[in-house]
Amino acid sequence: MHRTYSMRATRAPTASQIQNPPPPPSSTKSGRFFRGGLGHALRGKTAGAFGPDLAKKLAQLVKMEKNVMRSLEQVAKERMEVAQQLSIWGEACDEDVSDVTDKLGVLLYEIGELEDQYVDRYDQYRVTMKSIRNIEASVQPSRDRKQKITDQIAQLKYKEPNSPRIVVLEQELVRAEAESLVAEAQLSNITREKIKAAYTYQFDALREHCEKVAIIAGYGKHLLELIDDTPVTPGETRAAYDGYEASKAIIQDCEDALTNWVTQKAAVSAKLSTRARTLSTRRRNNIKARSEGQGVDLSGQDAPLNDRDSWVPAGQHRTSEYDDDEDEDDEEDDLDAPSHSVLGSESGLNGETRGRNQEPVVA
Repeated sequence: MHRTYSMRATRAPTASQIQNPPPPPSSTKSGRFFRGGLGHALRGKTAGAFGPDLAKKLAQLVKMEKNVMRSLEQVAKERMEVAQQLSIWGEACDEDVSDVTDKLGVLLYEIGELEDQYVDRYDQYRVTMKSIRNIEASVQPSRDRKQKITDQIAQLKYKEPNSPRIVVLEQELVRAEAESLVAEAQLSNITREKIKAAYTYQFDALREHCEKVAIIAGYGKHLLELIDDTPVTPGETRAAYDGYEASKAIIQDCEDALTNWVTQKAAVSAKLSTRARTLSTRRRNNIKARSEGQGVDLSGQDAPLNDRDSWVPAGQHRTSEYDDDEDEDDEEDDLDAPSHSVLGSESGLNGETRGRNQEPVVA
């Protein structure tokens, strides 16, 4: 009786999703090859063990973030299972406890679904960081070539100071340094752009998730007020429970609050102190002034050098073993197998049975 366990049988887009469409499902949710603790251990131990030195540290970060996402997925799944079990247990209790635990199960299940959605948005951050790693891996060959030529020149000057090959190598070194300058500029520019984008994804997702969880917590406390915890003496009968409509209204209000939430309605805001705001503003103004007064046009930095037809832009270097978006995410190849990296629905679990079966409301 009076069961309204499924808060959203047919889910319509929320205001936040209309404003910022949700990303595709996380790449870590399917195609797992290694599962559980074994996958965590392999990623932790093999991260950064292979590939160019320049990309090893960021490769390790990307692998560690994959472990974080796996853990978040497990938390979301178990949270929904706990919500179901709470409703099942409460069904045999007194009417007020039965009704309230049923509605609490609704709210806890919704938290699990929010955590599942958070994983999808978190993946945007991780994929963006992987793009920096791929650029670092592509820059390494130009560094290695420059260092190799430098070593050859030093060796010849020591063994054959008058060798005519020294002049040839010095000319090659000039070209290699020019290539390296362009590649390093690309790396510097892209790193700054991508790291701001990556952590903007993460903080926006974290802010939305925490705000919505706080909303659910608030309505959960309102539900608890419907339980009569007045002590009774042995043999005394509690008054009949009359809070069914109230609990249903609380759930509906919670649903409306979650559906209508947008970033502009965030209750928590980060306010800087006067000193921090002044210093931050000064820094932004300095960046803007340098950009306007001393800007350098790097739009043609990928054009091949006139005296070296074999040079290619950093983005077109031979695919490295770090370009493993597809294999790594779809087949869980944790040993950095070669593949190709390409940067760029809400997948709720509404089809699952949520604890008790819905019963018709008795008028």
